[in-house]
Formats: sequence, C-alpha cells, structure tokens
Amino acid sequence: MAKFLSFVRRYSGLWVLLYFVILTLVFTYPLIFRMRDQVVGQIGDNIYFIWLIRWYQKALLVLKINPFFDPFLNYPEGWSLASTDTAPTMMLLAIPASWLGGATWGFNFAMLASFVLSGWGMYLWVRHITGYTLAGLLAGTVFAFLPYRMAHFLVGHLNLAGTIFFPFLFWSLHRLLQQPHWSWKPIVGAAISLGLISGTSPYYIYMAVLFTSIFIGVYFLGLDRKQLRNVEFWKNILSFGALAFPLVLLPMLPYLSFNEQGGLASRSLDYASGLSASPTDFILPSTDHFLIGRWIVAHFDRSLWIEATLYVGIIPLVLGGLAFLKRKSTPWSGLIVLSMVMILVSFTLALGTHLHWMNQKVFLTVPAFLQERLHLSSISVPLPGKYLFSILPLFSKMRALARFGFMALIFTSLLAGLGMAWILNHPWFHNHSWRRIWLGLALLGLVFLDFYPGPYQSFARVDARPVDYWLAEQPADGAVIQFPFAQNKDQDQVYYTLIHQKPFVGGFFSANQPAQFQRIEPVLDQFPTQAGVDLLQELGVRYVILDSHQYENIDQLDQEFRSLGLEFAQDVDGQYVYLIP
Repeated sequence: MAKFLSFVRRYSGLWVLLYFVILTLVFTYPLIFRMRDQVVGQIGDNIYFIWLIRWYQKALLVLKINPFFDPFLNYPEGWSLASTDTAPTMMLLAIPASWLGGATWGFNFAMLASFVLSGWGMYLWVRHITGYTLAGLLAGTVFAFLPYRMAHFLVGHLNLAGTIFFPFLFWSLHRLLQQPHWSWKPIVGAAISLGLISGTSPYYIYMAVLFTSIFIGVYFLGLDRKQLRNVEFWKNILSFGALAFPLVLLPMLPYLSFNEQGGLASRSLDYASGLSASPTDFILPSTDHFLIGRWIVAHFDRSLWIEATLYVGIIPLVLGGLAFLKRKSTPWSGLIVLSMVMILVSFTLALGTHLHWMNQKVFLTVPAFLQERLHLSSISVPLPGKYLFSILPLFSKMRALARFGFMALIFTSLLAGLGMAWILNHPWFHNHSWRRIWLGLALLGLVFLDFYPGPYQSFARVDARPVDYWLAEQPADGAVIQFPFAQNKDQDQVYYTLIHQKPFVGGFFSANQPAQFQRIEPVLDQFPTQAGVDLLQELGVRYVILDSHQYENIDQLDQEFRSLGLEFAQDVDGQYVYLIP
C-alpha cells in the first residue's frame, strides 16, 4: 500500500491533469464524439467564435492584414471586431487545434481545454499554499466546473470560458506582496497572467485590473502596513506595473481605439439594471442540474439564467465558511480575510445599479408624510454600481454587471480548498492517508452531485445553407445582402461568409452598430423600394438573398423585386436569389 501511495505522489501532477481531462469529458458528454461538426446547445455566439478562428487564420496567414478589422464585413466600410470580442488568448488554443480537425473542432477543443486548465491552475495554487494535493484537487474541481462556467459553455461564450489565468494572477500577486526582497518570478507571473487575461475578454481584464488594485490596496492597508516602508516592496510593485502595462495594453488597443472613435456604446442605467444579479442567483442551483434543474425553472424566475448563473455550491460554501471561522488557527489567515473582502466587493458589484430579488427590482414604500414632497410612493434601492457609472472610466460600457460575480466564485473556490486543508490538518488524519483519501473522495463526489448538468441532449450542427454553397460557385463581382434586413446582424450570417467567400453588408452587430449600418438600416428595413435599390448599388451589392420562409406574401414580394429591376436568379431551398444589374 505504501508503495502504491508513493507511486501516486511521485507522478501527482500527471494524475491530476488526467483527472481534469476525464472529468471534463464527463461533464461535457457526449461532446467528445461530436466535436468536428457540432456544438452543444443551439447556434448562437458559438458560431461567431468558429468564424473568428477561421478569420484569424485567413487574415494572418493568407491576407497578412490586421485581424482585428475585417474589410469584407459591413461592406464596403469594413468592420472592427472590437465592437464585440476578439479573444486572441483563446485563439492560441483554438487555432492550432483547428489545423487538426477544422474550425468547429478547434472551438470545441478550446472550450474543453478551458475546463482542464482552469481546474489545474486552481489546483496548483491551493496545493502550493497548503501542501495538500486533495485540497488543491477539490478547489480545482469547484473552479473548473462552476455552474457559471457551464452556463457560458452551453451558449458558446469562448471568451468567458477563458478563466484559466485568474488563479495564476492572484497566486503570483500574493507571492509578490509577501516578498521581503525584489523577486522576478512573481512579477513575471502576475504580469503575464494579466496580459493573457487581457486577451480573453474586455470584461475579464476590466475585472482583473480593478480587483488587482483592490487586492493590493487591502493588503497594504489591512494586512501588512509595514511593507509600505520597504523600498524593495515598492520595486516589486512598480516592476509588476511596468511589465504588465504593455502586456495588457496590446490586446486592448483595438477596443481603446474603437472607443475613441465613438464606436463603443455606453449603456443606460436602466439597461444595466436589467442585467444585474440578485442575491438569490448565488444560492440557486443551475437550471441545467440533472436532478433539480427543471424544478428550479418551474419555481423561480430564471429568465436571465445565462448571466445570473452564479451558484456558489453547497460544499464550497460550507468549507469556505469553515476556513473563515478557523482562520486564526491556520497560516493563511491574511489570505482568508483578503479573499472575504474580494468576495464581498464582487458580490456587491454583481448586484449592479439597484437591489433586485428574484430578478425583480426591489421597491421600498415611501413614508406617507414624504410622498407629497417627493412625489413618489415607492423608491428603488440604489447600490454602488449606480455611482460607479459616473466615476470609473469605461464602467458604463459594461453590458452585464452580473458578470462581476465571477470574481466571488474564484475566491470561494480558493476558500473551499483552504477549508479542506484545515480539515486534513486535523490530528485525526495524521498518519492516516486512507482517511484523507476517503474524505477527499466523499467531498469530490458531493461537488460532482451539486454541479453535474447530466449528459447533454441538445446539439446543433455547424454548417452553411445550400444557398451559400451555390453563391460560392458564382463570380466574385459584388457583395451579398440578406432580407429580412434584420438578419444581416445575426452571427450565423457571418459564418456563412466562410462558405460563399464574398463581401457581406452585415456583421455580428449588437449594441455597437457601425455608422454605415445605422445609416442604411432605416432605408433597407423598408425594402423593396427604389431608394433601397439605389442604396444597394451604392454599396456594391450584387446578390440579394430573400428568405421566403419569413414572408407570407412572397409571390407579391417577388413581383415587386422584379419590377424594381432585380433579376431573379435561383430558388435555393427557399432562399430566393436576385441579381442587381
């Protein structure tokens, strides 16, 4: 038995990596058998990232142009990818994999790799702090398979799956702050981690920079003020800032440039309030849970489940609470307090601009003697997020403030590992390796039961329409436009350009619509009109695609198209193709 345990410990890093690989395949089953041409769930944001993989390859290797600007979308003006997400860090995982099995396979591989590497990073951090493999394993399992991550996996948010480097960032930061002398390892580790986070999502780098500042500030003021008089300590901090600044700035340049041009829209308070979290979001299990998910949907308002899936988990909550209660009897007391502060700040920011309960804004009744003076019978409860709109730069650009809750989940995972380590350090487990193993297996099993979504039943095939293959065979003598006009800003239309290889008037536009698109939308929403035909000629459009399934009066519409001089070319599976002379 001793030899077996010695063998396991000797190759513990390899076994842990294999453990996360196997658990990832279980949590995402049966995706592993459908990776080449299918995605979990429905077609949505996932197909944009599949297009993005191919676009990076084409821009960098074939066209040799800036990959953050596509001259063939929003044609002829072109489209800045900074209006949505560029995710270059996740492309580092997806593109090499796509060379083996195609863009869809590369997308799925990057998604699966994010589970493995996120869990592995948290494992390494907690194991380094505590010395306990089981504590690291539990914290890594919690972090890798958080319902938050599973929800964004299901809807195809490859950018938000990029949680890999957060454990490395705060691990390196904590080491940096504890260094009595100048040390390059934590400086480089923290700076590179921050730079890689910058390449995952604007949301994540905004959170990371904000919470890095809070992390350092709380450590200064609350845990070790003597360090403020340490010259070597300031060398560490300044060196970290100097190295991190260009690494963070480089992936953010397209966004900053786009914002200077007025491209990034500011959100209104009402809009941000609508995507704020409720305290209940942190305690309600996922709607995809294999046992109680349907019951949750039936009894609670989970209409915002994508952004509002912030479930902490029972085991992390209990172990994290234990770590906090027993902090004075551990060597990690300062880190535990620091983690609690980060959790509270994250929780508060996730609640957004006004207090909500069960996704409904909370209103308090105004006392009768004040109602006439204030001309109000009730009032909402403002939160710090409301005031940060006018204080913090770029804060008003955030679409879903509920995402700030992710930072609480990072430190909850950490505290779960520290709570586990406190238990393993109890005298009852001394010299009893099997007791530790059985406890670890029991707690890991409970985490699995708490988080497991069950085998996925819904898959969508990633493919273009027959009309796109038909278009691919036609001369490249003009751009393509789709009707109804609203379809031009769908993600799937962007993907179709990979097949027909022609310029496209639309793009993946949401809040940040290009100036050209805003100009043409009012005219083309009323198409067919002569003004619309003139505008299409101005835009260089040759192929007009009419989705006949979206119209009841298709025969009348066909006659109107022909009367305006459009030449009917082909009916391809219900997609009518017209040519503009």
